[in-house]
Amino acid sequence: MLTQDFTQLTLILRSLIDLPDDEAIKAVKLFQTSFLKRGEFFVRAGEMPKTIGIVMSGILRLYYVDADGNEYSKSFCTENSFVAAYSALLLQQPSRLFIQALEDTKLMIADYAAFRELSTMHPCWQSLNCKIAEFLFIKKEKRESSLLLDDATRRYLNFQAEYPGLETRIKQHHIASYLGITPVTLSRIRAQLRYSTEVASG
Repeated sequence: MLTQDFTQLTLILRSLIDLPDDEAIKAVKLFQTSFLKRGEFFVRAGEMPKTIGIVMSGILRLYYVDADGNEYSKSFCTENSFVAAYSALLLQQPSRLFIQALEDTKLMIADYAAFRELSTMHPCWQSLNCKIAEFLFIKKEKRESSLLLDDATRRYLNFQAEYPGLETRIKQHHIASYLGITPVTLSRIRAQLRYSTEVASG
């Protein structure tokens, strides 16, 4: 692992937990650098996932595909975030998710079983697992409530708040899929918001 990768990995982990130096060394030994080109997959539906990753640079999209080939974006993972097909890992079942790079992406990946084994060695890793679980639960609940209760414009504004700057890096139809609307509706929402901003600014 390059020194800068070690530094970034340590900073990410220490932003979440109190990580002693000796435990940081274990993380360095566990995680390996991996690269995905745009369009390549971290996980495909039907596969048995075995790894967990941390995004060092780039973007990953998590999405489902139904029997008719329609895609439904679940979420996006950007720099400094953990990524995995978590349900499949925990249940030891094939993934129903696709996880695909939307741009060239650099990851630090680790075998999930080995990552979980760290929890038996030091409480800081138990704390990290709890942090990840809490984050995923809150994110899932916020997304579900937004889809059920918010109109399309509010969902778009929520997307902008949750993923600042992301809409300039990914395609419009991926955003529309995440919001549960068509690209045409998304274009109309953007136009309405631009008009409202122009009117407000005089």
